[in-house]
Amino acid sequence: MPDLLCVSDIHSDRSAARHLVARALEVDIVVGAGDFCDMRRGLDRTIGILSEIDTPMVLVPGNAESAEELQQACANWEAAHVLHGSGVTLQGVPFYGIGGGIPVTPFGAWSWDFTEQQAAELLTDCPDNAVLVSHSPPKGAADRDSRGRSLGSTALRDAIQRTSPRLVVCGHIHGSWTIEEHIGETPVLNAGPEGHVRAV
Repeated sequence: MPDLLCVSDIHSDRSAARHLVARALEVDIVVGAGDFCDMRRGLDRTIGILSEIDTPMVLVPGNAESAEELQQACANWEAAHVLHGSGVTLQGVPFYGIGGGIPVTPFGAWSWDFTEQQAAELLTDCPDNAVLVSHSPPKGAADRDSRGRSLGSTALRDAIQRTSPRLVVCGHIHGSWTIEEHIGETPVLNAGPEGHVRAV
């Protein structure tokens, strides 16, 4: 059972990125659930720090960066696996990733967002019993903002009920950072920038 270091929403915090580099030495796989920069700016600086990680790392884009931007930033980082509507198997564990804000956020043109229908299409190929890495949380689990509003994705919830992931790692909703809840037997962890170690 590999140990995962799960993190989200670094948002250009260099000290958080350096902390992650140090902790990556203690685990088998690192998982980054999006928002590595702020409003499409500063991505290269954050990835420049994180690329010191030699441990295999799964990354999905948040709504603060697009998949194309993240793929370009990670192009020369051998340990990085950028997923969006795609998967990879590491140490015998299947991972599947989907990025962006789901459903569409109110933040405007800079935010990289998807409708529930678009998300459902991107999740079509998610395998059973995978680690599902999503920037956005599913509806009803680790998805409440500071006002208590449930802001998660119904498409993600449907995919979880269909495929029974062994773990869901998400972020996006800052009011639920560090919270772990369940959909059926599946744990849903809103990781936050500090990072949490989980065995899968």
